Amino acid sequence: MAHKARKQQKSGFSALALRIGLICVFGYLCISLVFAQIDIVSKRQQLENLSQQAGAQQAANEELRRVLDSGDEAAYMERIAREKLGYVLPGEHIYVDMSGG
Repeated sequence: MAHKARKQQKSGFSALALRIGLICVFGYLCISLVFAQIDIVSKRQQLENLSQQAGAQQAANEELRRVLDSGDEAAYMERIAREKLGYVLPGEHIYVDMSGG
């Protein structure tokens, strides 16, 4: 009889250990799934940003290609110097509208 009680105690312990192990594995899998989903969302947003940057760069490259093909490089350089760098030609006067309109 004591042998039977001891066997039940061992099987009860191993069943409890098995349940705890399964719960731990299930918890680990759930947490891994959540972090994987967060990573996927982050990478999709990063991909979208890079796609937008690539599109903008392609548009700029196309504009440069068009300017080079037309042979109007001097006008392009002048326009870039005015718009991006704020340069003016010697003797040229720039008037700034301060009315805000």
